[in-house]
Amino acid sequence: METNIITQIFLPLALFIIMMGMGLSLVIDDFRRVLRFPKAVAIGVILKLIAIPLITFGLLAVIPLEPELAVGFILLAACPGGATTNLITNLAKGDVALSITLTAIASLITVFTIPTLVSLGLEQYMGETRSIHLPFGKTMAQILAITVIPVIIGMVIKNRKPAFAQKAEKPVKIISAVFLVLIIAAALLKERANIGDFFEKAGPMALILNLIGMAIGYFVTLVLTRNKQQAVTVGVEVGVVNGTLGIAIAAGILGNSVMSIPSAIYSILMFPSVMLLIWLGTRNKV
Repeated sequence: METNIITQIFLPLALFIIMMGMGLSLVIDDFRRVLRFPKAVAIGVILKLIAIPLITFGLLAVIPLEPELAVGFILLAACPGGATTNLITNLAKGDVALSITLTAIASLITVFTIPTLVSLGLEQYMGETRSIHLPFGKTMAQILAITVIPVIIGMVIKNRKPAFAQKAEKPVKIISAVFLVLIIAAALLKERANIGDFFEKAGPMALILNLIGMAIGYFVTLVLTRNKQQAVTVGVEVGVVNGTLGIAIAAGILGNSVMSIPSAIYSILMFPSVMLLIWLGTRNKV
């Protein structure tokens, strides 16, 4: 995607607001909860940050895609859960406190893992012919600036002005939802000439990855913890991805609109699967 006001200003600003909105709902105790839910947190982090990227590389070995789409899926797999996971977890009668903890921890860790995995993806699928280079330190700093820093700002506001944070949380969430729709629309509009072809090529991969993520998150956690609430929560956290971050990195940092397509398509296709998990979570029986 060519350098313009959308990729250089609007995308980072939109993501900044979305992540600050997440920070408005966080407190320090959300990070300390790892001591209360050690097994569930460990399962969620391992599945999200290790298993899903490995599964994605495996799927790409059997579902060949053009190199830029393949790298886009590696980027997608490296992204943490979206800012909406807490709301979805609540609707699915999951453990919201655990959801907040997993989202916060994953958002911190992926500052380091995203540049690593994307670099591996570029090397694997584009090789020596690639024209895109990803400076590790600079990329990490940019991701930090548009994810972790706004979360910290939101947390500081909540700590110092709790009444204001409580009033601002709902409007910011609404604004975030609007931004999410606009960002996905912009990503698809940029490649509108090829969007049908991209959906045909990347749609099945996105749907399979989404279903696998939710399934392993739910069933692995259920088997290891025997706790349905935690299983639903981890299923949401592993299956729902911060597509906004994926699009922002692809378009703004990598400067490639095709690489943003997997994140945009995934962000659309994941919601029917989310409804299935909400239904499963609200059933009386496991």
